[in-house]
Amino acid sequence: MNARESGCVVVGGGPGGMVLAYLLGRAGVPVRLLETHRDFDRDFRGDSLHPYTLELLDRLGLADRLLGLPHHKARYFRFHTPAGSVTTADYGKLRTRFNYVALMPQAQLLDFLAAEINEMPGCAVRTGAKVTDLLRNDSGRITGVRYRDSAGAHEFATAVVIGADGRSSKLRRLIGAQAHSLGATTDLLWFRLPRRQDDPPEADVDLYFGRDHYVGLLAGTQGWQVGYSLPKGGYAAAREAGVEPIREFVVDRVPWLADRVHLLTDFTATTLLSVDIARVEQWWRPGLLLIGDAAHVISPVGGNGILMAVQDAVTAAEHLADTLRNGRPVSDDVLRAIQAEREPAIRHVQRDQVRTEQRAARARGTGRPIGPPRLLKLVTALPGVRARAAASNAYGPDPPRLSGLFDTAPPRPRRGRIDAAGAELTRRHRS
Repeated sequence: MNARESGCVVVGGGPGGMVLAYLLGRAGVPVRLLETHRDFDRDFRGDSLHPYTLELLDRLGLADRLLGLPHHKARYFRFHTPAGSVTTADYGKLRTRFNYVALMPQAQLLDFLAAEINEMPGCAVRTGAKVTDLLRNDSGRITGVRYRDSAGAHEFATAVVIGADGRSSKLRRLIGAQAHSLGATTDLLWFRLPRRQDDPPEADVDLYFGRDHYVGLLAGTQGWQVGYSLPKGGYAAAREAGVEPIREFVVDRVPWLADRVHLLTDFTATTLLSVDIARVEQWWRPGLLLIGDAAHVISPVGGNGILMAVQDAVTAAEHLADTLRNGRPVSDDVLRAIQAEREPAIRHVQRDQVRTEQRAARARGTGRPIGPPRLLKLVTALPGVRARAAASNAYGPDPPRLSGLFDTAPPRPRRGRIDAAGAELTRRHRS
């Protein structure tokens, strides 16, 4: 076992962990990011980069290069019901250079940020590194991690450990914290269908409602991502029934996909996302902080899970960077302040998501079509409502702002600091 020291260890290579590692590294803090998997290429992860995130990356000088990678610019968010269609949000009305949601495979974003982090002195992203335990001192304070990789077992001592390892967080289990469910009633079955040139050009992020189910469509660079809703725990029954009911529903509610829905041949082409809305009561322990889905699970409703994780990262960086850069201990008050600053926004978003889930459950229980309130079409016709709805989703409640501490671009002293796995991932996406 070899002991090492670093300013910060981030566990988990999702958007929140990557953004936090980049911000701390940019501020001059040594950072080691540990990711269990060998790469970031997993299907049906969140692909939505909201205007807040794009503006943040632009402030850091990263947006233009990132947006040079394949992506789709989504302008509208729309509901389609048997009674008609409603445009609820129009991002094109936002007063920003990034007046759209960029739909980009998450692996592209993560590979891009990993390469940037690996270029900064004292910083490294390590894939295939699985955390097995936490280090603690005599008083019980967390002082680092134990992890395993292809080279064996390691200990890594650090001033603070960040748990950014998602809804099934290993670090959350290691500290004995529980994420309390707030009442999700729906699961989603995802699959892909090809996109054709004569598909509706305005289709971006659309929900098609029917009786008992709805279908969500996300435009993208790899065709349409299609999400078919199931009642919570309904996967076994759906699998028993086969894909024919799903195909029939898609043909009925999204008829312009009828010419390709036959390509969904069986359940091996689907991925189940068990939807959850949950929150940990206390996001921190002495020496450790949870962020993103490790601290609060956001449902796909609104597509703002990445946004909330990125904003957690910004808030954490603002509180931690100067302390870590100057070698001062991270006090419990600092960790408590991060949660106190972010928790109201998370509660707000989750409260709205729970209301949406409850409305869907009531509709299923009464046999009414699942869908938005009937007055929504009248409300969204009012001047400015679609722009305000877009702004609310684009930035979230009370979005944190980055201070000047992070304005100086980090030095880029050496090519070749990317480890072998990171280099291969970067090469693959560039090609």
